[in-house]
Amino acid sequence: MTTTVPRTQDLSEGALGMALLDIERRDLSTARRHLSQATARGVSTGSNASLFHGAPALEFVLARANGVGDDVRAAVDRVVDARLAAAHRRQAAGRLPHLAEWDLIRGLTGLAALLLSRPIAPRLHDVLACLVALAQPARGDGRMLPGWWSAAGPGGTEMTGGHGNNGMAHGIAGPLAVLSLALRAGVSVPGQEEAIGTFAIWLDRHGTHYWSTAAHLDADQPPEAEPARQSWCYGQPGIARAQQLAALALGDPARRQAAEDTVETLLTDPQQLDRITDSTLCHGWAGLLTLTRAVAADSPAPARFTPIVKDLHRRLAADWEHLPKPGFLEGRAGAQLALHDTGTAGWTRALLLT
Repeated sequence: MTTTVPRTQDLSEGALGMALLDIERRDLSTARRHLSQATARGVSTGSNASLFHGAPALEFVLARANGVGDDVRAAVDRVVDARLAAAHRRQAAGRLPHLAEWDLIRGLTGLAALLLSRPIAPRLHDVLACLVALAQPARGDGRMLPGWWSAAGPGGTEMTGGHGNNGMAHGIAGPLAVLSLALRAGVSVPGQEEAIGTFAIWLDRHGTHYWSTAAHLDADQPPEAEPARQSWCYGQPGIARAQQLAALALGDPARRQAAEDTVETLLTDPQQLDRITDSTLCHGWAGLLTLTRAVAADSPAPARFTPIVKDLHRRLAADWEHLPKPGFLEGRAGAQLALHDTGTAGWTRALLLT
């Protein structure tokens, strides 16, 4: 008989994600119970540690309640140092990166989001510099490719010609968002504005696709994207929020207008809405509601999003209890956070929406 170890220290599915809801509700006794459950078998600082797992995930949750100790921060610093060293070795070897090196869920983008939440974070500049370096073209398969191109496909297996992931969770929209958030917060490294521009222009061309293939690079224009579910994790809504953040960071009103128009157009289109099949943060009503609120808060015309927010809130309220999982990204805790968000705990930073 095989026993599956509960993913208690996993922010997406485990007790840590449920503790976020407790903190938002100011139910600290239940939060402590969930935190004890999450740390009962220790806290990971290994190669799988990230914003969504292990010590960094624990710091993120504790920080929502102003309860991070020096021991947790020191553990996270060791994780960051190890991930930076691995990225530097890969760069020196001239290899293309794996998504897990730099994406939001598993990589440096998520760690940057965490460090950006700290009052003092000297390692943040080094992490941002690694993300900026992705904007430099790299050689692979005998040709020049975008610096974030991965030989492995979205599922982790080798993909002929590789791919360039575009989404917020695993793609270049994540670095675009965190570099833009950092710039807006007054944190910058050399080449940051140029990298933001490179990623934004790429998404202007390729952002209707979940990911781009070698065939897309060879085409005069990328092919028209197949109809697909639009969500926070993959698709145009998440990318549009990253584009809006980039526009705000660079002072580009035309890009901001285009991003906001995209969100409004998609989320008032019945055919697009019909493709949404659940209430999760990751790819359902909760994520779209949280994203739209963030877009509206940064828009000079927030009232245009009021009917959309009301509609998404109604859909979420009617459906969230049907979710089979209890956790954050794909479960009831995340849906309830979106439904009753007060903006006080700052949990939306985990999604790079704020």
